[in-house]
Amino acid sequence: MVTIENVTVEVDDVDAGEAFYGALGLATLVRPAPTTASLEGFRGFVLGLVAAQPADVDLLLAEAVAAGGTPLKEPARSLWGYGGSLRAPDGTVVSLASSSRKSSGPARVVVEQLALQLGVADVAASKEFYVSHGFEVAKSFGRRYVELDTGAVSLTLNPREKLARTMGVEEHGSRAHGIVVRGGTGELTDPDGFRWVPA
Repeated sequence: MVTIENVTVEVDDVDAGEAFYGALGLATLVRPAPTTASLEGFRGFVLGLVAAQPADVDLLLAEAVAAGGTPLKEPARSLWGYGGSLRAPDGTVVSLASSSRKSSGPARVVVEQLALQLGVADVAASKEFYVSHGFEVAKSFGRRYVELDTGAVSLTLNPREKLARTMGVEEHGSRAHGIVVRGGTGELTDPDGFRWVPA
């Protein structure tokens, strides 16, 4: 199984990036790195934070805003659970979600799972690319959604436009993603330009 060790997110202010991701308990999984590139608008990926219950989502959102994040969609109940989204100080879109619709204990700032959600032009083609490089499929719903089994950090393939709309942002933005994935692969670049380097 190919695993993701961590992701490097390019930022214009490393201190602000470290404070933001550190406040969410992600210091070992999300590592800010300096860039001079222009990373405007939707960068084609979402960092998905999965929590145990709605109270945790609300507390995580409060911590994220206190650390410089900007709310995009306020958390709300839906058919699949509870969640919302925000923009990190570096422009990265972050989703906060729980499959539970009801809280059962005190709120905690705990991310149970980090999901790297890639917005891709063709889900089926991206799935074929990743499978050909040794990735295992955990779930697949044709051209609508694919989840790959990548260990502590999960990886999903989503239609770019739909992913942006779900997060409450415009689909248009920088095609320079400003993210590098570190994992158990050789160096590679997928069909949408997402870069992977060995851990």
